[in-house]
Amino acid sequence: QVQLMESGGGSVQAGGSLSLSCEVSGYTASSLCLGWFRQAPGKEREGVASFYIRGGEGTIIADSVKGRFTISQDNAKNTVSLQMNSLKLEDTAMYYCAAQPKPDYWCTLPLEVSHYENWGQGTQVTVSS
Repeated sequence: QVQLMESGGGSVQAGGSLSLSCEVSGYTASSLCLGWFRQAPGKEREGVASFYIRGGEGTIIADSVKGRFTISQDNAKNTVSLQMNSLKLEDTAMYYCAAQPKPDYWCTLPLEVSHYENWGQGTQVTVSS
């Protein structure tokens, strides 16, 4: 069973940076499709970033964070990270790590909540002016 534990959230001023980390246990990270999602108060959970792997490795980044957020994976440490730069007030949300076992060699899941079955408890990110 996949277990996910996020860390690194906190409070930061607009324009600042935070780095989130998600530790994977119960499964090897290289056998999983991994992504980051967020949910702001009163809003639906939305995709932030994930990997797209078919032949080569790429990423899917939400338009709202493109150019500011970067997703990375360390298979040796069994972790996935989200580097967040130039944070905006609207980035305030609970951030969740999500995982889905690869059906084959590839990760071609859309960046959508419904395609992921395994979730962490979340870590809060608050951006203030």
